[in-house]
Amino acid sequence: MKLDYKKLWEDALVEIELNVSRANFITWFKNTSIVNEKNGVVYLSVPNIFVKEWLLTKYNKFILKAIHSIEPNIRSIEYVINAQEKEDDGKKNKIISPEKEAANNEQLGFSDFNIDKEVNLNPKYTFDSFVVGSFNEVAYAASLAVTKNIGTAYNPLFIYGGVGLGKTHLLQAIGNKIKSENKNAKIFYTTSEKFANDFVFSMRNNSIPSFKEKYRKYDLLIVDDIQFFSGKLKIQEEFFHIFNSLYERNGQIIFSSDKPPKHLSGLEERLRSRCEGGMMVDIPKPEYESRLAILEAKVQENNFSIDREILEYIALTVQENIRELEGSLNSIIGQNKIKGRNLSLNEVKELLKKNSKPVKRITMGQVIKTIADFYNINEKNLFEKTRRKEVVKPRQIAMYLLRQDLNTSYPYIGQKFGQRDHTTVIHAYKKIKDSIKKDDKLKDEIENIRLLLYGKSV
Repeated sequence: MKLDYKKLWEDALVEIELNVSRANFITWFKNTSIVNEKNGVVYLSVPNIFVKEWLLTKYNKFILKAIHSIEPNIRSIEYVINAQEKEDDGKKNKIISPEKEAANNEQLGFSDFNIDKEVNLNPKYTFDSFVVGSFNEVAYAASLAVTKNIGTAYNPLFIYGGVGLGKTHLLQAIGNKIKSENKNAKIFYTTSEKFANDFVFSMRNNSIPSFKEKYRKYDLLIVDDIQFFSGKLKIQEEFFHIFNSLYERNGQIIFSSDKPPKHLSGLEERLRSRCEGGMMVDIPKPEYESRLAILEAKVQENNFSIDREILEYIALTVQENIRELEGSLNSIIGQNKIKGRNLSLNEVKELLKKNSKPVKRITMGQVIKTIADFYNINEKNLFEKTRRKEVVKPRQIAMYLLRQDLNTSYPYIGQKFGQRDHTTVIHAYKKIKDSIKKDDKLKDEIENIRLLLYGKSV
């Protein structure tokens, strides 16, 4: 019996959509379809080479798992470029014009994904829908300050942090707020990848003057994921001149990246210096209390009903980033809808075990030993009542990690560290937490300790 390709892909997309962010789902899975199947190989049609390479490198295993769960005979996937795209341009490294890209976006078929083409902002990203916690409050405050003093406060604003921590949400919230308060403000949001694509297209079509005119006219230019400029010297040179043009007339520039400028290899020194010339703010990974607050806000925002013990379990288990946190919540909500009832805690544990990366469990003893070895001191020194500098810092870091990563209570930590009062532990936790934001050396030390503990940063 011949497979129903359309139904197979639609069913697979249901599973995929539950486990990736809405933005990624729309960006990478639009205009895709299964066009053939032969000897256990599914042929997936994609619109262009960029989508093919992205799905192959980032989502291939996940897509195969979704299809295989529906049709067990499927063993692999081959990606084929849509025949119409090939007809339009025989070159595999096709660069799509901004105009054609906008036209393609109109065919998405997602009525709720209402991007304003003129400013390229998603209206759902607002300050009101951004959940503020201790981990992102500085970035939130700086972003809000920019909207009140565009071009003068924190120019440029550089927000950095790992994937899925809310950088894009904040960047677009700035644009949306300024747009709502000043209809005449010229605002544009783009990613470094789209900027580069636009630049290459203008070079091929001898339209560089139009490109320059476009990007130099804005009052607010937002560039997401600037790390992708690394190594692209010609594009960096053009962007450097655009930056200067905007800055000289008090145009506001906002960047995001996964690392601070000084750690972006392949970035020209003069552009790095420009990025560092304003306000730089880090968004670290959220602590347990913030993860729980985010989950509670999402449940309330969408009028869902989920037991608090389940939210607490998700917050405790999913520690990487907000995107994974929301993805886990969406998976549970999806299963609740399919089953027509709320999952039990045990069912949630099984679901997260399948969908989430395993978190390495560590003990208090491992934390103490790793920190003592890292700072080359005896473990027993950490428990002594001494104010020696070489002991105080490692002890405070130990208290911080026990609270931050293991969610150990303040009184219990104090008891283990020589019957100290819990207020001493709170002070140590806050001191390290605040110091990380402004002391890169301390931040690197803690990341290295985590690498020793987990084999990765947390």
